[in-house]
Amino acid sequence: MKNPRVGIEDILKARERLQGEVHNTPLIRSRTFSQMSGVEVYLKLENLQRGGSFKIRGAYNKISSLDKRTRQRGVVAASAGNHAQGVALAANKFGIPATVVMPVHAPLSKQSAVIGYGAKMVLEGVTFEDAYKKASEIARERGATLIETFNDETLIAGQGTIGLEIAEALPGVETAIVPIGGGGLISGIGIALKALNPKVRVIGVQSEHVQSARQSFLQGRIIETKPEKTIADGIAIRKPGSITFPIIREVVDDIFTVSDDEIAFSILLLMERKKIIVEGAGAVPLAALLSKKIRKPGRKAALVLTGGNIDVNLLERIIEKGLMKTGRILRLRTEVPDTPGALGKLADLLGGIRANILEISHDRMSVRTDIGHTGISVTLETHGDGHNQEIIKDLKRVGYKISVAV
Repeated sequence: MKNPRVGIEDILKARERLQGEVHNTPLIRSRTFSQMSGVEVYLKLENLQRGGSFKIRGAYNKISSLDKRTRQRGVVAASAGNHAQGVALAANKFGIPATVVMPVHAPLSKQSAVIGYGAKMVLEGVTFEDAYKKASEIARERGATLIETFNDETLIAGQGTIGLEIAEALPGVETAIVPIGGGGLISGIGIALKALNPKVRVIGVQSEHVQSARQSFLQGRIIETKPEKTIADGIAIRKPGSITFPIIREVVDDIFTVSDDEIAFSILLLMERKKIIVEGAGAVPLAALLSKKIRKPGRKAALVLTGGNIDVNLLERIIEKGLMKTGRILRLRTEVPDTPGALGKLADLLGGIRANILEISHDRMSVRTDIGHTGISVTLETHGDGHNQEIIKDLKRVGYKISVAV
């Protein structure tokens, strides 16, 4: 490797520092996703890492590399979530003060986790950039060390230990598919894997709403983009780092993007088929593979599921949207006579055709409803598109007017 700033020796030293402090997370084969993709799929479960994501690796490696006097002045970090938890957890292990600055809209679950690890939390601004600016000010005022989110050699080396674990657990790996935002994770993994086997392909995946890494990769220079809202908020970074980008150009073979719908579908699949909970950023490798966007994925692919710190309310919306997209939730509108027993008759009919009523409401006042009738809106749990067509056909056959709500 040409870039002298981070090498395999740095990653091997990082592994020594992390020994006993982080988990060597499982790398499991998925028969389901292998059959769906035509590739031997292995999942690197960093969602089971301490703190719920890979971030503890880089944060611990960085803090452990500081001398004792520097540590005593404390550390400061800016983050929308996972990096905050990684820094807070690592600082707690060393018994040193930590301050974490997060945007005001950071999920409450992640705020609670940071406080639970013993860090002081400061809420500032609405974007990561706002939080980073405040964190930099606090670090300067206190003489504390600012722990960068991704643009730091020692962080990169810490994240690179994942690459060592993949290579050791799966010697025949041909492709590693890795989420990419600022580039710290994929840089470290790419350095490790390419040093051990230069033929391994390293593929980055980013949300199509935030394509800073992909556009920079394609144009050969750092491109700053304006992030749009995405459920993959952990990789919604405006631009790659000055340190990470040259490494990305050297060790990354290609970068692809996926839509929020594809990410949400992958989150749902991981829950249903493998009982694995991941956040949006953690699901992008599977989304890219199943959407057939990756050219020549090889015979054996390792997908890095980077974290599992997903907000429960967001997860609920993802599940509902995913079920609707796959046809397993059906919303209908109809009318029944405004007479006793009419609603019960409809419910009995739906039960007879194996449709589970999740929610039902009626509205006598709607201008769309004929006089003497009541408008009915019903949400059903079904077995899929074929079952949905059967339900609609049976209802129409006995005289109900049906419209499908989306």
